[in-house]
Amino acid sequence: MSHTAHIPSHRKPRQRASTSALRAGVAGGVLSTIAVAGAAGPAQAEPVTQTIEMPTIASGFSAAAAASAQATQQLALDMEKQADQDAAAEKAAKAAKKAHAEAVRKDEAEKKAEAAAKAKAEAEAKERAERASRTAERTTLSASTGASDSSPSGSSSASASAPSSSSNVSGSAASIVAFAKAQVGDAYVSGGTGPNAWDCSGLVQAAYRTAGIDLPRVSQAQSTYGTQVSLDNLQPGDILYWGGAGSAYHVAIYVGGGQFVGAQNSSTGTVQRSMDYDRPTGAVRVL
Repeated sequence: MSHTAHIPSHRKPRQRASTSALRAGVAGGVLSTIAVAGAAGPAQAEPVTQTIEMPTIASGFSAAAAASAQATQQLALDMEKQADQDAAAEKAAKAAKKAHAEAVRKDEAEKKAEAAAKAKAEAEAKERAERASRTAERTTLSASTGASDSSPSGSSSASASAPSSSSNVSGSAASIVAFAKAQVGDAYVSGGTGPNAWDCSGLVQAAYRTAGIDLPRVSQAQSTYGTQVSLDNLQPGDILYWGGAGSAYHVAIYVGGGQFVGAQNSSTGTVQRSMDYDRPTGAVRVL
């Protein structure tokens, strides 16, 4: 402890006054500073308030971006719409092309059908005419045969004066040949026995029936019914056969002049052909 600690000093009050003044000055300064700061606070806040225009700028950019996005979306919709229209137009064009092709095909089919119907009608008319002609020939043949059978007794006596076998062969052969020729153009049908469709043995049997001769029904039996004759010594009315005697698969009638009449097949029907067309194997004479 200082030896002067208990000695009052006459300057100490001044020191306290100075300290108080200093403290007062410091306090006043602080208050002034606070006052100044308080007064300056609102004035400094105004620029901040004025600079808060950024949201407006940001919203402007957002609006522009939205407008751009909307324009892009509209462009995409327009392009999609145009693509749909192009696809629809292409589909319509294909449909029109297909419809045109179908119409052309249908028209061609109708024309072909009309042509086929016309050809069929003409063929049927021709066939009816041929049948009518053959019917007339058959009627004439039957009439002439009947007249021959009912000839006066004088004619019969004259015929009887000649060899009976010769006269019978000649008359029978003529009727057989005439009947066979009258069937040319008829259809071939397996098992057919007339009057407008035949198979080979059915035609031969029917032709011989006009002469009063009842032949077997099938070609195998017909090829052995009678006397075997050489193909170089044929007479009209002889039966020609193809295949072996007793096992023949086809028969026809020799009509003279190196020709025969036969129901050949479904493609040709009943025809008159040269023997060179299909040379027979052998022949039999029934008359």
